[in-house]
Amino acid sequence: MHKYNCWYQSIEDPNSRYNIGEIIYRCPKTGSLLEVEHDLEELKERSPESWKELFDTRYRKRKWPYGSGVWGKKEWVAPFIDDENIVSMYEGDTNLFWAEKYGNQIGVEDLWIKMCGNSHTGSFKDLGMTVLISAVKQLIADGKDIKAVACASTGDTSAALSAYCAAAGLKSIVFLPRNKVSIAQLVQPLANGAKVLSLDTDFDGCMKIVQEVCDKQNIYLANSINSLRIEGQKTISIEICQQFNWDVPDWVIIPGGNLGNISALGKGFLMLKNLGLIKKLPRLVCAQAENANPLYVSYLNKFKSFKPLKATTTYASAIQIGDPVSINKAINILKIFDGIVEQASEEELATSSAKMDLTGTFNCPHTGVAVTAFEKLVNKKIINKKDKVVIISTAHGLKFVDFKINYHLENLKGISNKFANHPIEIEASTDKIIKTIESQSF
Repeated sequence: MHKYNCWYQSIEDPNSRYNIGEIIYRCPKTGSLLEVEHDLEELKERSPESWKELFDTRYRKRKWPYGSGVWGKKEWVAPFIDDENIVSMYEGDTNLFWAEKYGNQIGVEDLWIKMCGNSHTGSFKDLGMTVLISAVKQLIADGKDIKAVACASTGDTSAALSAYCAAAGLKSIVFLPRNKVSIAQLVQPLANGAKVLSLDTDFDGCMKIVQEVCDKQNIYLANSINSLRIEGQKTISIEICQQFNWDVPDWVIIPGGNLGNISALGKGFLMLKNLGLIKKLPRLVCAQAENANPLYVSYLNKFKSFKPLKATTTYASAIQIGDPVSINKAINILKIFDGIVEQASEEELATSSAKMDLTGTFNCPHTGVAVTAFEKLVNKKIINKKDKVVIISTAHGLKFVDFKINYHLENLKGISNKFANHPIEIEASTDKIIKTIESQSF
């Protein structure tokens, strides 16, 4: 296979370039985040139709490693990694679910849910982690001294990191905010053998500490500050277009916390357009929880300024982040895509999540944030009834069973529980059961 060229590049200074084989997260000159840049002129030597054919030929096939939704696009993602160093669980290729029933309720029939939570560890984080951990194996094979891989997490990143490290035979260290992740999210890194450090702080505090620790130790940083993560996550965009037979949706709505995913999807769509596989760009929407909405606040002043804030408790715990590391990347992407930022209150996200579940999904509270944004934009007549809309569902609902069950038992504080569905406790008597059924309205 031809090895296409790529490199790290400062998002603020295109002339600041660094070798892809370096361990580097920020530009030493500007302090800005880096992006992986690909040699587009080299990639253009292959025609758009030929790229489509290649990707379609690999899609969901068993030939290692190209059946993966990420590694099926290896040339666009991480061409510098040798196949023998790839750590993959055949991530990606997740269902693009036609939300027909829910869409009909809202009046937007062409509504789709990209079920990124239908992945190995139950979230879209697998897409970035397969690239990052494979890169670590490549770095070690090339002589780099890396004794462990670490991340700060609100739950999903730690699950992905620990699973892929376990598969690769690498040590993982996880920094979690104490009592701020679900039981399911806590047990995943524990089960995969990670060293789990439960800190008496929030995610932003964990993020600060993990960077300091990695700087002082031979420990590799796995958060989305590491641009390799973005390369895997950008395949969501490619996969969506592929699933639409290389058509482009009008809107893509993405829950946003640390803002790596909005950056990643934007990058994926730009690469598709720049290489001629699509003719237009979708509009992007970043959906934030009202209790953790620094990007939304910045959007209200047209991104003229940005101030981190102290995020307060939200049921959408994975996006409870007040100082997102990818803020500049996200703002740049939103400007290019004529993007919108919307927010959801706790009442709104809980109601939207429950309402969506009644049409056959089992979605996470972060998807509820995105669904709320969708409904608001429809009501404002910004999203038109005939538009093709894709909502990114970031994690599997089973990771948030406590949120789900407490909603239906009406134990969520400050929530109206409009769609609560209580279990009916009844004596094991056929006659009484029949009477109970007859008394219920279905």
